[in-house]
Amino acid sequence: MRWNLTPNPSDDTTSELANSLSVAQTIAQLLVQRGIDSFEKARLFFRPTLDDLHDPYLMKDMDKAIDRIEKAIQSNENILIYGDYDVDGTTAVSLVYSYLKSFYPNVTTYIPDRYDEGYGVSFQGIDFADDNGISLIIALDCGIKAHEKIEYAKAKNIDFIIADHHLPDEKIPSAVAVLDPKRNDCKYPYKELCGCGIGFKIIQALAEKRGQKTEDLVEYLDLVATAIGADIVPITGENRILAKFGLEVINSNPRNGIKALIQNLKKEELSITDVVFIIAPRINAAGRIHHGNYAVKLLTEFDLDQAEEFAQNIEAFNSERKELDTYITQEALQQIVETNQEKRFTTVVFNENWHKGVIGIVASRLIETYYKPTLVFTESNEKMVASARSVKGFDIHEALEKCSEFIEQFGGHKYAAGLTVAKEKFELFREKIEEVVKNSITEESLSPEINIDSEIDFSDINPKFIRILKQFEPCGPENMTPVFLTKKVKDTGYAKPIGKNEEHLKLFVKQNGSQPIGAVGFNLGEKLSIVQGLKPFDMVYSIDENHWNGEVYIQLKVRDVR
Repeated sequence: MRWNLTPNPSDDTTSELANSLSVAQTIAQLLVQRGIDSFEKARLFFRPTLDDLHDPYLMKDMDKAIDRIEKAIQSNENILIYGDYDVDGTTAVSLVYSYLKSFYPNVTTYIPDRYDEGYGVSFQGIDFADDNGISLIIALDCGIKAHEKIEYAKAKNIDFIIADHHLPDEKIPSAVAVLDPKRNDCKYPYKELCGCGIGFKIIQALAEKRGQKTEDLVEYLDLVATAIGADIVPITGENRILAKFGLEVINSNPRNGIKALIQNLKKEELSITDVVFIIAPRINAAGRIHHGNYAVKLLTEFDLDQAEEFAQNIEAFNSERKELDTYITQEALQQIVETNQEKRFTTVVFNENWHKGVIGIVASRLIETYYKPTLVFTESNEKMVASARSVKGFDIHEALEKCSEFIEQFGGHKYAAGLTVAKEKFELFREKIEEVVKNSITEESLSPEINIDSEIDFSDINPKFIRILKQFEPCGPENMTPVFLTKKVKDTGYAKPIGKNEEHLKLFVKQNGSQPIGAVGFNLGEKLSIVQGLKPFDMVYSIDENHWNGEVYIQLKVRDVR
């Protein structure tokens, strides 16, 4: 691990902010690093309100979208809510569907089959709409590049509203309305909404027409917070407001589907991290193992008993997903060794029997062992399909563009992509991607780094410091959990490995005679020798709270030691 200590921002700005907020210099430094350099920005950060959300009509084509939906309602048309099979797509569909259904009966949903139809708007979905007398499709979290599909729908007299957050082509599809803050001609102030977030802006605009306020829509924010966490979008601006209020709903009065998923957890309060690692994988498992529409059924179910039945089945899907993920990862790691790939600049593995629904997860797992761009292939419809994952600082999408002569189709973004390759071109592609990566990746990108916000002493950690740090939550991209470095730390003699395979590290640490603080280092069991024997060491960590037997203790979450 490379330790990367973030340079201190300007002393003048930091001191001024510390004084105006009456906070420690370190807190002010953390804020300035996040672009919060004034009292008003700090107010928005620490005390956001629903009034701080932007007017939905600032989004290009929102007026056209709402007019078309209102026309459909007045004319008693059938409306189809269409979305991707992942968490962002299924939550977006559940949100818009459940809002419209609350006052209009002629609404139904459609999630494409991950294996038969693949990602995005499909011809089968449009045929379904045609067969069922549907004249308006609202596509959420997909559709921004579906030019051909939109024309196909037009020929069947079906209108489209596209609500997407992915990067568009230069040409925008000729739908009735195209909502995407990333459009060059869209002046919407916040560009980083997820698909479900754009779905929320639609119902916010519809609610305005009905004399409702944003406060009346709070019950839908559990879905938005789930999508924000799962889709790894920046937790800044509007996303942070929506995530904050959504987490409050999840922890106080979530919809029955989410309640059924979390009711057996022994946690007093769920954080955005819990959403990412507990709720999101279960919703995703429906589309990976069974069908994404199962997740929509769970998230729109009013009857708690029925929701609990759905949740039990989804739990079974998730268990199956975990077993597949573990088994395939082991097979892939063995293949890497057998094919002498350790010294290559890429990892490319293939097995025709691997489950298409988990190859993206497996690619991420392989990067934990071999830190380099990774592609995991399986077979589907007599083609070779892959999930690609990258490492920090390396654009895998751009690399795939340079291999396009050997690829039938691909899509994605900087750190994750999907692609299809003809069997006879696989070896040519494998050598080409290796050559491209070898010639363009930097040495820095081939070793993982820990970004450290600030160097502090244990004496800086006091109740007020911790109280303010908690208010940095919800944390995520562009507002990551603050990470600290403390030097010349000593364990008090209690350091020991823990876990089934002794893979984790438990210790009590102090510095310069401070009170000992409990600390845990996940997957750091192999570093036991560094911290034993009362030898001084440097430690990188975040500050957490441990709830135990009704008591709350400070616990340091160790990222690395040396």
